[in-house]
Amino acid sequence: MKLKNPYIAFHPDNKPYLFYLGFTVHFFTLLLLFASIFPLTVLADKCLFVSSYHPGYAWSDGVERGIRSTLEGKCEIKQFNMDTKRNKHPEHMRKAGLEVKQIIDSWKPDIVITADDNAAKYVIQAHFKDHEIPFVFCGINWTADEYGFPYSNVTGMVEVAPIYPLLEKVKDLIPDAKRAIYLGADTVTEKKNLDRFEKALGKYDIHLDSALADTMHDWLDSYTRAQQYDFIIVGSNSGIHDWNSEHVINTIKTGSKKLSVTNHDWMMPYTMLGFTKVPEEQGEWAAQAALSILAGVEISKIAIIPNRKWDIWTNSSLLQAGNMLLPEGLILKSKHLQ
Repeated sequence: MKLKNPYIAFHPDNKPYLFYLGFTVHFFTLLLLFASIFPLTVLADKCLFVSSYHPGYAWSDGVERGIRSTLEGKCEIKQFNMDTKRNKHPEHMRKAGLEVKQIIDSWKPDIVITADDNAAKYVIQAHFKDHEIPFVFCGINWTADEYGFPYSNVTGMVEVAPIYPLLEKVKDLIPDAKRAIYLGADTVTEKKNLDRFEKALGKYDIHLDSALADTMHDWLDSYTRAQQYDFIIVGSNSGIHDWNSEHVINTIKTGSKKLSVTNHDWMMPYTMLGFTKVPEEQGEWAAQAALSILAGVEISKIAIIPNRKWDIWTNSSLLQAGNMLLPEGLILKSKHLQ
């Protein structure tokens, strides 16, 4: 008998029905067995991740780990690295933004996650304001106001360094501190960080000088001069292309006499004390927000928020080289760099 509709429930005594049902059960049993041995993953949603920087940059790598650990197996992931930390010329940044636009226009992702300021400026602000494609940003330093966020299609997490907890600890350790210096690379991001420290230290009546370097030699010269200050704030070295870690470490160990502090975990080999941001938090939050949007949550319901986590770090070898003693309680709470 030929069954025109296999979903019509015949009487149990109908043998052709029983045969057809038995065949169907065995067929689906075999199909499930085959799928368990040879799993086929079909991901309906396409997620584009745009990093402002390059693989190997510690912050970007941490953000990427957070994104991939959250999205893996939940959508098809494509990544584009704009490489605007090593290539800082505005023309390169504009071209990288246009390349991202071409990828979006051709690949048509369901959602885009961006990391750090340059992707926000040269991709979202330049090409996708109030677009139909939703964007989730992360890693924008301090505030997204300069890009006009939020748009109707944009939300995200801003990157706020734990400056005040760090400075409160410095004041505990050096109550009479009046002069500090900020050492970093000569980049847009570092200028934004410097500005935040200047504003914060004004509340503590501490004068802040700065030295933003293009070369390792300039940075080391500034580090030597920095020993005249009450303490040193170590910004990022990203953007100093000739940086040699071993040479820097060996040099500063012979001349470190004042407390050095940082908000960047990758700068801990060159710093005594750190209250540092957690890049994975940025990536994990952005990816979770993206999944919520893909599941139907309105992007306007997801507010722009700052990060909430930080780690405490101490560098025992540099502390010893500078004959610097920190409270035992602080040491016990910290992660240790030997």
